[in-house]
Amino acid sequence: MIRALTAFATRSPWKVIALWAVLGIALTILGQALVFRATQPSTGAFLPASYDAAAALQVAEEHFGVEPDANPLTVLVARADGAPLTAADERRIDAGAAELTRQRIAMPPPEDTPPFLAQDRSQRPRISPAMTAPDRSFRLLSVELTGNPMDPGMQDLYRAFRDRTRAEFAQEGLRTGFTAGLADTVDTADAQETRSKIVGGVMLAVIVLLHVLVFRSVLAALLPLIAVSIIGGAAAGVVIGGALLTGIDLDASTPQLIGVVLVGIGIDYFLFLLFRFREHLRTHPEQSGRAAAAEVAGRVGTAITCAALTIVAAFSTLAVATFGQFRVLGPAIAVSVLVMLLGSLTLMPALLAVTGRRMFWPSRAMDREPREGVAARTGALVARRPLTLVLASVALLGALAAGMAGMRVDYGQSSAGGGRTASAATAAEIARALPAGVSDPAAVFVTASDGSTLTAERLGGLSRALASVGGVGQVAPTVLSEDGRAARIDVFPTVDAHGQEARDLVSGPLREAVAAHRPHGTEAHVGGTAAVFSDIASAVDEDLKVVFPVAAALIALILFLLLRSLLAPVVLMLAVGLGFAATLGASTLVFQHLSDGPGVDFSLPLVLFLFVVALGTDYNILITDRIREEMERPGPARAAVARAVRHTAPAIATAGLVLAFSFGSLAAGQGSATRQIGFATGLGILLSAFVLSIVLVPALASLLGRSLWWPVGSGSGPAREPLAKPAPAPVTAG
Repeated sequence: MIRALTAFATRSPWKVIALWAVLGIALTILGQALVFRATQPSTGAFLPASYDAAAALQVAEEHFGVEPDANPLTVLVARADGAPLTAADERRIDAGAAELTRQRIAMPPPEDTPPFLAQDRSQRPRISPAMTAPDRSFRLLSVELTGNPMDPGMQDLYRAFRDRTRAEFAQEGLRTGFTAGLADTVDTADAQETRSKIVGGVMLAVIVLLHVLVFRSVLAALLPLIAVSIIGGAAAGVVIGGALLTGIDLDASTPQLIGVVLVGIGIDYFLFLLFRFREHLRTHPEQSGRAAAAEVAGRVGTAITCAALTIVAAFSTLAVATFGQFRVLGPAIAVSVLVMLLGSLTLMPALLAVTGRRMFWPSRAMDREPREGVAARTGALVARRPLTLVLASVALLGALAAGMAGMRVDYGQSSAGGGRTASAATAAEIARALPAGVSDPAAVFVTASDGSTLTAERLGGLSRALASVGGVGQVAPTVLSEDGRAARIDVFPTVDAHGQEARDLVSGPLREAVAAHRPHGTEAHVGGTAAVFSDIASAVDEDLKVVFPVAAALIALILFLLLRSLLAPVVLMLAVGLGFAATLGASTLVFQHLSDGPGVDFSLPLVLFLFVVALGTDYNILITDRIREEMERPGPARAAVARAVRHTAPAIATAGLVLAFSFGSLAAGQGSATRQIGFATGLGILLSAFVLSIVLVPALASLLGRSLWWPVGSGSGPAREPLAKPAPAPVTAG
């Protein structure tokens, strides 16, 4: 199957290139235009229905008309001269809010999306007075705008609403401030826009520069990026289109993660082909570029397929998770990786067949024997001092893994903008006069299970019990649904709703008070940000117990089928496991111990396990497959390991740097979780490439020799025809 695909691609390269170009461009355009229709911004929407916060969300939608994509935000209104508000001021503010509610906010025309594909978010905002500060320094308004907050059109709509609101109250001598929800998202995006563009540009420049330095060719530097962009755009379009057709909502971060993953692994796979293609052309100067491409793609395609299937298997295990955010992320990345695999077996070989030796123009390295380089010296050192290098590698990784001691998991969602955005400044002003949780309260939803009608008097005992809970600063009056079958009681904690103290308050004393004091014949559920993340913590803890072992078992099975050995997969899994522990320990040191942060983000251990174990295994598969190939030739096992490192280390090192830079770009993202994932995965890939695949695994292979392939043994079966004769001199990255 693999050789059939690569053979077809190299026989009819222009047809393959044209087909990918048409499909890639079309799917890219559609995917970018429809991405915000396929994503769900509400984290709580991914909770299983059995959790308390999910039940609260359902009550809010059914009885209070809360839309699934509603974006609540808070507007602060104060006198421009700083004087306390008068009763007349309050009336003017409420009248202004009523006037704004009657006005339809038109979404500005989109700049980057065709009008017929853009979703019009124009709407009338829902605005209601909330409260006045005790010192009468300001009055708060509750606002709700409906739409995906990550959609640029929705963000433009908010900016239009903000400008109109400011103008409305400025006429009355009042100033305004905006915070929470959409205000945080837009202010942070505006603050990060320039830095994100710079980081993206630097990342692309570094990737191109690495290719130029390695291959001394502009074509070999640019063509992989173009090919990966086409395949990646097609993959994203397939995932987004599949989500829309099946009605499955993707998490808002999924498209960004898919893009980063595909750029990294796609360039990795192209690099694996390029290095082997160059090696083959050097040792077979009489062969045509098309014939060489067919031979190389057929041989390397097996390792690439197994590497991709490892990632697919690892991420597919997330389908068994109970937390919906993980359950949709895994299959989405798995599908996108399969599309990238198809492109790696068709488009990339077709490009090699078309370009041939011109791929490396104007470099003259093809016309002369390369000098002995770092890769050759590293291979010789690994073969000469394997035990020393094993001990040194284990000591380094073990020291980093020790950073996990005292690790805490953080379920907060701190704003990337910190205190530097206008939204954060408004939140700080509110917190000086009101409880810290006033902008994001917990909400107790009560429904009548006996068919009776609820009243404020009937719920008075529950309200008093909630007010007496330690950590609760204020309890709002009871709000009844139109049919009287449900009620909402907002609870304002004295602590930040995004912090651990709020989650402990909601999951403990608050829910206990609700259970003890809800009226007979009613059901009650606690919702809000703190409640949602408290339940997410429980769901993730359960998922980790299932996903880790299932993913590890699937990866081990794929390694067994590829390597035809029982011992080699065990060695690789132990090495990768140590790399994962080292990466998580180093991340804990940086984000918890050294920075005195609240802990590592709740998604980091699982995402890191999947990315580092699955992607890191790519490099181990490449080096181990080459070690097996070299050991099938006559001669000492250690000499075979040295040759494998000499030929493969440049590809692994270059691919590792490219992938690390790709993930590292996330470290400049808007959210704390994104920054942690970017740093951790970048570091994990570097450790996988430079410590595990180039040093530790080859050193273990040198110690074990051909027994590494027990019980089959590398020489017990018919030897495969080698792809290329051993080069008379080492092949280096230059």
